[in-house]
Amino acid sequence: MLPASIQNPVKTRRHRNSMLTSRPILNATACVALGGLVSFMMPAKAQDETPNDWLNKMARAVQTTNYEGTVIRIKDGTAEALKVVRMVSDGVIREKVLVQDGNGLEIIRNGNEVHCILPDKKSVLVEEWDEQSGLFSALPSSDVRFGSEYDLRIVRRDRVAGRKAIMLAVQPHDQYRFGHRIWLDIETGFPLQTQLIAGDGATVEQVKFADITLDREIQISALQPTYDTAGFRWIDEPRRRMTQAVEADWISDSLPPGFRIVSSHQEELPGSDKPATHILFSDGLANVSVFVEPADGRSVSERSRVGASNSFSVATDGYIITAVGEVPAETVEQIARSMQSQ
Repeated sequence: MLPASIQNPVKTRRHRNSMLTSRPILNATACVALGGLVSFMMPAKAQDETPNDWLNKMARAVQTTNYEGTVIRIKDGTAEALKVVRMVSDGVIREKVLVQDGNGLEIIRNGNEVHCILPDKKSVLVEEWDEQSGLFSALPSSDVRFGSEYDLRIVRRDRVAGRKAIMLAVQPHDQYRFGHRIWLDIETGFPLQTQLIAGDGATVEQVKFADITLDREIQISALQPTYDTAGFRWIDEPRRRMTQAVEADWISDSLPPGFRIVSSHQEELPGSDKPATHILFSDGLANVSVFVEPADGRSVSERSRVGASNSFSVATDGYIITAVGEVPAETVEQIARSMQSQ
């Protein structure tokens, strides 16, 4: 997903953690015949690859592919168009994302440093960001325990952004996690379209390329800011500082099936002078971060949601416990309410 600053560029979020095309109406018989021809015109090697082979191919493509294109993202019922340019050189990601609507927000990334340019406010917000992909939510890998919490299958051949694609479906076994639909470019394995799917089949969030150019040389000039930022106000976003890994003093007595502790450490959160304990739970695909911090008389906001990300806070024994992740609301609520001090 894109940095939190896209939703609210002057407020830090704790956890970082889309389209209809029209076409001429053709004779129905001709459409069916053409569709069948397109579906089966694939290289022999592509036909033999397993779902896990495609996931491995996707992982490599996301980390190494240069591309330029237009993305439509649909979230909370709202669609926005983004112009995106991305280049990877010697393992360093350089990226430019320009929002085509609204205030014209532009994001310039060079490695882990991200500049969010707000032309209407004549401001530049400087953030730190270490995610591999800013466009897509957490993507599955072949390490996910398929068959335990999820099923994985190849659904069909398709076309996205004018390119031949193969569609994978990741189907959860219960209501505690979202499903995924992923359209991968047959030639490169790059994700051309992704959807997060709720238990009722509704699309929670969608990212789709309307047009894309893959693996062509990107000129440095294409990654330069569109706006002249001379005279803009520069704002350094406070960074969360990880102090040390710790043995978690808090445990959950009712984790959803498949979730387990991945890490636990103390972290200094912006706006707080006391460290919080950050516990990361994962089922291998879905992640939930739990923050435990002294209440200090503060009120609890309980539920909140931005796109696919849900959070839930609860006060317990003088602490505020907040669970947040790209999972259904009932998952973060169950985890937050089940946390207990050892």
